[in-house]
Amino acid sequence: MTDINSALTVVRAQESAVSPEATEQVPLVDFIELLFFAYRDFVGDPDEILAPIGFGRAHHRVVHFVNRHPGMRVTDLLDILRITKQSLGRVLRELVDEGFVESRAGASDRRQRLLFPTLKGEGLARQFMTLQSRRIAAAFEAGEPQDREAVRRFLLAMIDPEDRAAVERLIQRADRAARSRPA
Repeated sequence: MTDINSALTVVRAQESAVSPEATEQVPLVDFIELLFFAYRDFVGDPDEILAPIGFGRAHHRVVHFVNRHPGMRVTDLLDILRITKQSLGRVLRELVDEGFVESRAGASDRRQRLLFPTLKGEGLARQFMTLQSRRIAAAFEAGEPQDREAVRRFLLAMIDPEDRAAVERLIQRADRAARSRPA
């Protein structure tokens, strides 16, 4: 468990890095709350699908990324999700046992574990993407045509600067691979 004193030190250091004038000029609390509510509803649709099978949000994220990046290494998934190896191990074991994900040894290095969605896993990921795509499309329809690029830039800017390029490459690679797969 994190020491509360060291956590407070980090928070205070981060607060002091932002000028008081900047935080007073821009009321960010409303955006913080909007992000909380948007996230709640965005993941709420998949939550309803997962609850009856005893799965949660960690399962959702694993299914999403394994489906988007078939053949990804377990270590890469750990880097993306930033969860402990123990937590991922439990979630993966459940997804493998229930037939949503397949784990295979690497071709060149048998110690590597490569993850692939099964047909059942692809179907589940497709359900999630359909629901979440509808929600995003409805939000874009409520706005202006130029909002799509503004939202994309905003979300990218919310990612830690040192991770942005890697995230963009990951998304582009998955998009290219998806276009090249047979339908």
